[in-house]
Amino acid sequence: MKIYHSLEEIDSIGPLVIALGNFDGIHLGHREIIERAVKKAGEAGLESGIFTFANHPRNVIMNEEFTKNIIYFEEKAKILRELGVGHLFNITFDETIMEMEPKVFVKEVLWGRLNMQCGFCGFNYRFGRKALGDTVVLQQVGEELGFEILVVPPVMIDGQVVSSTLIRTLIFEGKVDECLKYLGRPYSINGEVVVGNRIGQTIGFPTSNLIIDETMVSPANGVYITLCTYRGVTYPSITNVGNKPTIGKYEKNVETHIFGFDKELYGKNIHVEFLIKTRDEIKFNSVNELASQIKKDCLAAKAYFSK
Repeated sequence: MKIYHSLEEIDSIGPLVIALGNFDGIHLGHREIIERAVKKAGEAGLESGIFTFANHPRNVIMNEEFTKNIIYFEEKAKILRELGVGHLFNITFDETIMEMEPKVFVKEVLWGRLNMQCGFCGFNYRFGRKALGDTVVLQQVGEELGFEILVVPPVMIDGQVVSSTLIRTLIFEGKVDECLKYLGRPYSINGEVVVGNRIGQTIGFPTSNLIIDETMVSPANGVYITLCTYRGVTYPSITNVGNKPTIGKYEKNVETHIFGFDKELYGKNIHVEFLIKTRDEIKFNSVNELASQIKKDCLAAKAYFSK
């Protein structure tokens, strides 16, 4: 899969079938659009592409970091590659694009620059100045220029429209177990392990600490049963998200205790998948009370994995 980070990088590209959207979670609704585009490209003997933005348009329009990411770019690219996408246009949404009239955006960018011969998008796809462009505008321009636009209806699960907003809300509320049915995979985070206060090590539960990435949505404070992957090997684990109120005043972070693992991970990257929340974060009266509760948390997690 070839990745483009600016429109200027695109030069003399072959005709493409393109999936259009933010794809900020690559959830099951997004996958439906992408898989249809890849299938259509194969049937037509064309290459497939994804046109999306490196940053969330809402953050530029609102002029603040309003919308958090669900998935890291590297993970997004990996999933798209596995789905058979040939070209990923990961373009920065800036004021130039924001101020483009919808028809100009379609004609000059999608058709003129990307050579789109067929496009797929969600039912609520919006684009152009003041988000005035929609699926009707896309199809009108398509008829004028001779390309097809196929609008994919919403994917419904348990009566809910699968959306990134829904998934962000579930993560924020700590309902990570519900994310699986909408994402098609567990909600997860990546990061480099940093040096913590080593309290966990002194009470018999060493942890790998990750700093919260402020650009990413983060779970509610509490204790979670998790899976931790390091160098391609996945281990059962338990993770605390929060400010460690029993110990002192700390910024919100993620600390994971990996069962059956004794290697030093400082400076190494790990991947943590959140399976289910077991309790809220609590301020205990002493470190001994905290250690006693952690022991119970670990027993509960091991019982979960034994099933």
